[in-house]
Amino acid sequence: MNVDLLAHPAEEVAPKLLGSVLTCKTPEGTVSIAITETEAYSGTADPASHAYRGRTPRNAVMFGPAGHLYVYRSHGLHWCANVVTGTDGIASAVLIRAGRVIEGEDLARKRRGEKVESPRLARGPGNFCQALGITGEHNGADLLTGTSVMLSEGESAPAALIQVGPRVGVSKAHDWQHRFYLAGDPTVSAYRLSPRAKPSAGA
Repeated sequence: MNVDLLAHPAEEVAPKLLGSVLTCKTPEGTVSIAITETEAYSGTADPASHAYRGRTPRNAVMFGPAGHLYVYRSHGLHWCANVVTGTDGIASAVLIRAGRVIEGEDLARKRRGEKVESPRLARGPGNFCQALGITGEHNGADLLTGTSVMLSEGESAPAALIQVGPRVGVSKAHDWQHRFYLAGDPTVSAYRLSPRAKPSAGA
C-alpha cells in the first residue's frame, strides 16, 4: 500500500480501501481480511468523530501521519480499527466496519466462535477486530512498514458494486453519506439507525 493513496480526506480514501487487505500476525498465527465496508470520519469538522473537539491522548493517532492504525474501545466492549488518512496534523480516519476472511479462517473462527458462519466472522467493526486479533496494543501501529499489522492493496472493488449511505449507529451527523460498502456482499453489516439520532446538516 502506497502512503499517497491514504494522504487524502477520509471520505475520499474510504471507498478506495474496499478490496484492500488488513493482515494481523500474532503468536497464535496470521489472519488476513479483505475489506468490504468502511466509514469515513473527518476529524474536527465532523461532529461524530472522536477528534471533533480537538486532540486528546486518546485520539492523538488520528492526527497523523497517514498509514497508522487508530484503535479504540467501543462502549467498553469491543475494539474498533481505523486507518489514519489525510495530512499530518489534521485528524482524519476510516473505520473498518466489515470484511471477508481470506487467510487464517480457522483461527478467526476460534476467536469468534466455532458456530459462527464464514460471512459473519468479520461483520461489524468489533467482530472484525476480534477475528484479526487486533487490540489496544496495536494502537498507533504502522500499517505500511510494520510487521505485526499490515495493509495491502488486494483486489480493487468494481466501481459498480460500491454503494454509499449514512453511517451506522452514530447519533451525530449520522446522515452524512460517509459509509461505503460492496453491494450484495454477505459480509457487510446491516444498517442500524441510532435511537438518539437527529437530522443534521453535513457533507
